[in-house]
This record gives sequence, structure tokens and C-alpha cells, in this order.
Amino acid sequence: MRIAPFSIAVFGIAAVGAFSASAQTNTTTQSYTPGVTYQSENPNYPIPNPFYFEGRIDWNLLKIDQPKNAWEYMERGIHEQDDLGDTTSAIQDYQTSISMNSLSNGSCQLVTKPIGTPAGPFTMNPPPCIFTVRLRLGYLLKDSDPAQAINLFQQVLNIDPMRLGVNALIGDIYSTMADKTSDAADQKTAWNQAIAAYRAELALSPVTPASIRVTGDTANNAHVHWSLAEIYRKSGHRAEEVSQLQAYLAATKWHSDTYPWRITLAQKRIAAIESGRLGAAPTHR
Repeated sequence: MRIAPFSIAVFGIAAVGAFSASAQTNTTTQSYTPGVTYQSENPNYPIPNPFYFEGRIDWNLLKIDQPKNAWEYMERGIHEQDDLGDTTSAIQDYQTSISMNSLSNGSCQLVTKPIGTPAGPFTMNPPPCIFTVRLRLGYLLKDSDPAQAINLFQQVLNIDPMRLGVNALIGDIYSTMADKTSDAADQKTAWNQAIAAYRAELALSPVTPASIRVTGDTANNAHVHWSLAEIYRKSGHRAEEVSQLQAYLAATKWHSDTYPWRITLAQKRIAAIESGRLGAAPTHR
């Protein structure tokens, strides 16, 4: 998972602070307790709340008996999900983490500008909102509670509007919702919402003359183009389907696909539509 540059920079401060606190401990004979001390001896560290490191840290190395804050519940949830395969416990810890790190109850804040600048926050109280826990919980809930998953992914975009893959996840959920409904109006609404989300994902990785010169790619994000083509195929919009399949083939030209059989299928579908063997598709369901 990509870590936002701002988070990396702050984590670097935290890491240096941890070393400083450890060095001070040697002279003061006090012990540093992960998750409790919060770098209280480091004058350069934000007090009272830290920036939360968004990545995974080995839970066993943290030496934490019982989580006490949002970050610790997130880390234990990651351990339960990844190491123990216990998604039920992970969901509970993720939910607890978010309840302690929420805009709705004022326990977190959006940090979009450097600290201390006129446009940025002057304190870290409350601490920044965490996107990792929302990403993980949303992914675990996308099948059982799609509406909640979408809400969580939208929170991620509020925290980090440039985070790749989140709009595509929202599009996937809406597309699945369209497939499952038998109501034509609801299906059309879900398709439109999926299309909007997928196009928002494409907008984050635009193809420009400069990028074409560097990479040779004339289209980005094969998954999104394939997904859009599927929606247009099911809804009977043949011209749009062909356009998205062509973009999909352009995106896979140098990079193939996780499912390479789709490349051949895309070529066959384009040929069939352009030869007139396929007319307007029937309305899905």
C-alpha cells in the first residue's frame, strides 16, 4: 500500500523521536512504553497526539497488551486480519479504531496543509484522521454491507483525495449492486454511479503527451477500462463499449493483464461489434 509522502515525512520525525527518547532513557533510567509514552520527552514531537503511521507494524514487536487508542486498535486489527485470518475480530477492532478517530465526533481532523502554515492546522489535537483502517474495513464490508463500505471509501477520499484505487473500489461496489438488482431504475442508477466513480479514478492518472513520451502508454488503468466496457456491454451502449475496450487494449499493450484471456476476448468483442454481428444488446435483466 502506497503511503502518502506527508505521512512518510512525519513518520520519519517519529522514528527519530523514538531514537531520541531511547537515548534519553539511558540517562534518566526511565523506560519508553510503546503506545503510552508518546515521545513525551521529545520536544519536537506533537503533543498530546501523534501523527499515526499508516503502514503495518508487526504486532508482536509493539509489545502492547491491550490497545488504548485508534492506532493501536488498527494495528491489532491488521494482525488479526493478516496473521490470524480472524476477520470478525479485525472488523471489531477496525470499528473501535474509527470510533476513536472520527470527524463526526471530533476525534480526528483532516490535515491538507503543513502544520503551522496559515492554511494548515496549528495543533495536532485532535490527531489526523487515519485512512488505512477505513480502507481495510471497507474492503472487508464491501460484500456484506456495500453502503457502509462506500461510505468508508468516501471518507478515505476526504482524507487523501489523490489516493489511487479507492474510486475504482467504489465503482466495483456500484457495479455489483447493479448486477444484483432486478429493478431497472435502481440498476441504471447504480450503473451511472459506477461510471462516475470509474471516471474519477481515471482522472487521477491522466495520459499526457509528456507521459506518452516517457512510457509509451496511451491509456492507463486497464481494470477501469475493462469495468467500464462491461457496464456499457450490459446496458447496450455498443459505441461506448468499443471505446473502452480499445482503451483497455492500449493500457495492456506494454503491461498485459492479471487475466490475460481478457485481451483476446476484448479483441473478439470489438471485431464482432464492428462487423455488425452484434447489434444493440438487450437490456440487462
